[in-house]
Amino acid sequence: MTTPAPPPAGSAAAAPGPPGSPSGGSVTDRLVEANRRYAAGFRDPGMDARPVLRVAVVACMDARLDLHAALGLELGDCHTIRNAGGVVTDDAIRSLTISQRALGTRSVILIHHTGCGLENLTEDFRHELEDEVGQRPPWAVEAFRDVDQDVRQSMQRVRTSPFLPHRGDVRGFVFDVHTGLLREIDPDS
Repeated sequence: MTTPAPPPAGSAAAAPGPPGSPSGGSVTDRLVEANRRYAAGFRDPGMDARPVLRVAVVACMDARLDLHAALGLELGDCHTIRNAGGVVTDDAIRSLTISQRALGTRSVILIHHTGCGLENLTEDFRHELEDEVGQRPPWAVEAFRDVDQDVRQSMQRVRTSPFLPHRGDVRGFVFDVHTGLLREIDPDS
């Protein structure tokens, strides 16, 4: 499946609508309309905010990762925390802390993937942003060259965080975007 290229920056051109629908409107308009269709048949499943499997998954935001399908998860099974690279940052620790302390999760799964965009960036990205907007971002890019080593670093950040009471069941994986398989990373290699 291919994705059409977005219109050039600053373009007023609207994205075409999905097949069988009238053209026009923004992507957000299309998504809001899809939500209206979804809500028309929605029935409250009566779930609690606590994940059934008591697991939190930290993964990359890459659009190729369908985590629920890849892991055989259903709605309500887990907490999903996504960011660029799936890196365990201070904000990921914040979310994991709330997940564990307030909502009962006990296990943490970390998922990076092959072909990640962070492998092509450096911290120079922050300097380029500073040159462009006149202010350096307060966050690190967290770029990496070795995905396995970055998974190990993220596992270590979880295992050493004083804010997380449940650090014994932390496992890290690399998702292959071409095969759909997870490859587990040994934290001690």
